[in-house]
Amino acid sequence: MSVNVNGSESVVKQDSAQADRVVVVGAGIGGLCSAIALAGAGFDVTVLEREGYPGGKMRAVEAGGMPVDSGPTVFTMKWVFDALFARAGLSFDRAVTLSKADILARHGWRDGSALDLFAGVEDTVAAIDAFAGAENADGYRRFARDSGQIFATLKDTYIAATRPNLPTLVGRVGPLNMDKLFGLRPFTTLWKALGGYFPDPRLRQLFGRYATYCGSSPFQAPATLMLVAHVEQDGVWLVKGGMHALARALATAAESLGARIRYGCGIARIEAGSRGVSGVVLEDGERIAAGRVVFNGDASALYRLTNSGKAPKPVPPAARSLSALTWSMRATTAGFPLSRHTVFFSDAYRAEFDAIFRGRTLPEQPTVYLCAQDRDDAGTLAPEGADGERLLCLINAPADGDRRRFSKSEIDEWLGKTCDHLARCGLTLEPHAARATEPADFETLFPGSGGALYGRASHGWTASFQRQGARTGIPGLYMAGGSVHPGPGVPMAALSGRLAAETLVADRASTPRFRPAATSGGISTA
Repeated sequence: MSVNVNGSESVVKQDSAQADRVVVVGAGIGGLCSAIALAGAGFDVTVLEREGYPGGKMRAVEAGGMPVDSGPTVFTMKWVFDALFARAGLSFDRAVTLSKADILARHGWRDGSALDLFAGVEDTVAAIDAFAGAENADGYRRFARDSGQIFATLKDTYIAATRPNLPTLVGRVGPLNMDKLFGLRPFTTLWKALGGYFPDPRLRQLFGRYATYCGSSPFQAPATLMLVAHVEQDGVWLVKGGMHALARALATAAESLGARIRYGCGIARIEAGSRGVSGVVLEDGERIAAGRVVFNGDASALYRLTNSGKAPKPVPPAARSLSALTWSMRATTAGFPLSRHTVFFSDAYRAEFDAIFRGRTLPEQPTVYLCAQDRDDAGTLAPEGADGERLLCLINAPADGDRRRFSKSEIDEWLGKTCDHLARCGLTLEPHAARATEPADFETLFPGSGGALYGRASHGWTASFQRQGARTGIPGLYMAGGSVHPGPGVPMAALSGRLAAETLVADRASTPRFRPAATSGGISTA
């Protein structure tokens, strides 16, 4: 018997049909991948998405009459999706059209210097030699070797495995392999470690930027994040039709396996009693019964949706990762030759992160990322971009979107500062149509996040162990997405979806066919 907080009593036997019914909340990458895995395993899967499109952060925003990819723009770790589709009896190569980039990214500075990173290590060695000399080129060769070793150590023991704590990670690596564990360099900041490879501070900036892939500061994040360099060397892919085409392909794959995706369905609460979840209630009052729920939203939102002390606690604002101020635009460019991915670095790199994480404000001189979506990696502009190309322009910002909103004049002022910085780096940018998204907008899109785009910041060696895992404290409630293990980014979110599905299947196999459960909202006690 269960007694609801409002005093009513109910006894419910959960039959096998309801136990095998899974609701996935959110059609982001983690939720879609979880749906593919669960539908492929025979579960009855319904995906509920508040927006009218799949993808979550992998969204497109119209600017100047054209859709602009306005979320993740870099696709790596293709093997994650190959394996996911193969296990479900599908072919990822048939679902999307990819081309492998030779130039990973182009980088520029105010002193007029520029450097391309290449997929081939020796090509990058040669480029760095010409850019900064033999000592830095030799440093890059060592850096590439060490980043590969870090990735090899963590790939199966941490990245693609259920969330470990320190003892289980040591056990997976092997207590006789302590040299590999110390090789992860968890107690050294990324910025300090880079000083041992690159005398040139521009190169420390360039490779320190890998910390921002996790929404973190290179001055506070562990050197373990060097592994991102190896991930990119292993392959950066361009998706035909843009990144949002990948989200649509995942949704199509889930539906082909029998999953139902319902758009325009925001949820008001997840029904959670002392013996676990029993369904969800939509914002319009509709109730959907389910024996399992996979929540593909920010982990900080779960406490409000369940009103349960067993839900993950919200991440404190000071521990949040970076947010961003972005402009999805159609624009004319001249001067600096853009690649598909181009970064223009600040001259005051440490001050930039101090402003964001300590001052909780935008930096006076921001580093700027541009994704030129009508260009290939070499910078060739497609014909449709001749009259103004599609660009995503991004600067980092504090994740305080639940506490403040920038005014239009402030956003316009920062666009002016951004264009001024680009001009000093040699690029003239003339926007014809631009739509801004600021931290408060990201909080609206992804409630509970405060606008943080990567969940918890990876600051300090313990941060990775503080991320929520797939299994929550509420029976039958699981998590997927960039705010949980193994972390942010497209392939990591995909892995989180797979891990949520695998954990759910394992728990289902060990759960009796019938169990008491609450059927109304609120918390129940047995």
